[in-house]
Order: sequence, then C-alpha cells, then structure tokens
Amino acid sequence: MSQPGTLITLAPTGAESAKADVPALPVTVEEVVSTARDCEAVGAAVVHLHVRGLDTRPTLDLVRVREVVAAVRESTDLVVQLSSGGAVTDPLPDRVAVLDAEPDAASLSLGTVNFGRDVFSNPWDLIVELHTQMQQRGIVPEYEAFDLGHLTTLRRLLDRHGLPHGGHVHVDLVMGVPGGMPGTTGALAACLPVLDPSWTFAATGVGRTSLPVMLAALSAGGHLRVGMEDTLTYAPGEPVRDNVQLVARAAGLARIAQRPALTTTQARELLGIRSLQEAPR
Repeated sequence: MSQPGTLITLAPTGAESAKADVPALPVTVEEVVSTARDCEAVGAAVVHLHVRGLDTRPTLDLVRVREVVAAVRESTDLVVQLSSGGAVTDPLPDRVAVLDAEPDAASLSLGTVNFGRDVFSNPWDLIVELHTQMQQRGIVPEYEAFDLGHLTTLRRLLDRHGLPHGGHVHVDLVMGVPGGMPGTTGALAACLPVLDPSWTFAATGVGRTSLPVMLAALSAGGHLRVGMEDTLTYAPGEPVRDNVQLVARAAGLARIAQRPALTTTQARELLGIRSLQEAPR
C-alpha cells in the first residue's frame, strides 16, 4: 500500500457548515474555483466537491452541479470528485443522479453510520447501485469507510460485483465522526490488516483529529484528505483561515515524510482515471 508520493485530496466545503457561521467557507462557483486553483498550487491533486446553491445551502440540483464541475475543470487540472453522499437529508435517488454530471470520480460510502444526531443512510442496495453505475459510466469511486466493518462490506462488494472502473481500489478512512470510528492511531492501525495489499488508502480526520490522523496515515504509507468540510480549527483556539492553509500543512508533512505531494497527472495514474484530455469537458 505504501506509495512513493502522497495523494492530497481537498474537501473544501462539505454539507454541514453554514456560510453565515463560517464566512471563509467557499460556496459560490467563483469561491470554489478560486479555492481549487490556489490549493492545486500548494499540493492538492483531487477536489472532493459538495455543491451549494445560490442560497448557499447544499444542493444536488444537476444544473448547479454541472456548472461547478465545468468551472473547476476549466480553471484547474484537478481530479474532480463529486460527493454522492450529499447531505444526510438528501433522497437516495438524488445522490445517485449526481453521476449524470460526469465527474472523474465520486465518493461511495460503504455503510450507514450515526452522524452526530443524524443518520447517514447507506443501505446495501444503494452501495451496489453506485458501484455498478460508476463501472458503467467510467467514473472512479473513492470508497468511504466510517467504521471498520465498512471495509468488510467493501470486500463483499468487490467479490460480488467486480473491481471498479480503472481497476484500482482506493479507500478513504473517515475518522472522528461522532458515531463512527475515532480519529486515533489505534483505530487507523486496526484498519490496516483489513485493507488488501493492492489497495491504497487515505485518511480524513474530522475536527481536532485532523493532525493526529494525518501523522498516523503518513506513517502507515497512506494518503491524506484535508479541508474545511472536515475541520474548521487549525490549532486550539485558532480558526482555519482558508483551505489553502490546510493543504499547505498536509503537503509540508508529506515532504517531511519523504513522500511529497503527487501531481494531478500522477494522481490520475494512481487512481486509474483517464487522462485529462480524455475526460468529459
């Protein structure tokens, strides 16, 4: 699983925080594009997109989703990965429909999990539909595991329905969600024996677990996802200034680990994603 470089994924917005509460959160098309461009310059190779509407609230409206995808592609070389998780209140069919926007990649959550006071619903039939739809459409999934058992679900999925488009399995361990696995070195270490040696993995530390999860992931040969979707505090008592600050820190730690950030071209090769010239425009 160890790689010569580090794949850094930017998750700039998410569906949880309100713009009124977090003014630095990028929600307009212009803000998202500017953030993506600046973060690419300091080491991001993938952008994980949750889309906001004109009212700044999360939306799965396809017109808006397509607009954001096109704008990011026009201004960056980043791998465009759409969230199929949406917000916890989104209907399941609408979450599948985001694939119509033809991203390079999309997230695929591997199981239902308590999300604070809410329930993030990911039943087996939805998992299978997303997996097979992405196979048919040439979209590369990033499998999201919120708990150890989700990794056994992934093995079951692959055994029954085959490898994803591109042939490579990449997993993101989402750690520190209230209701999921904790953002600790011990929890990450518990996942490692369940990961197939041919897979790659990244780790996401939510909230104050961001830094310890990054360090644990790098020590285990893993990759990183950072951004204001997952954490709004840079250090105790210090709010995050912007997404660039988080990506720059991740890239700096990757250099210290002697696994510097992968370029967008290297990221596409790692993930089995078609070249930028072949991607839909």
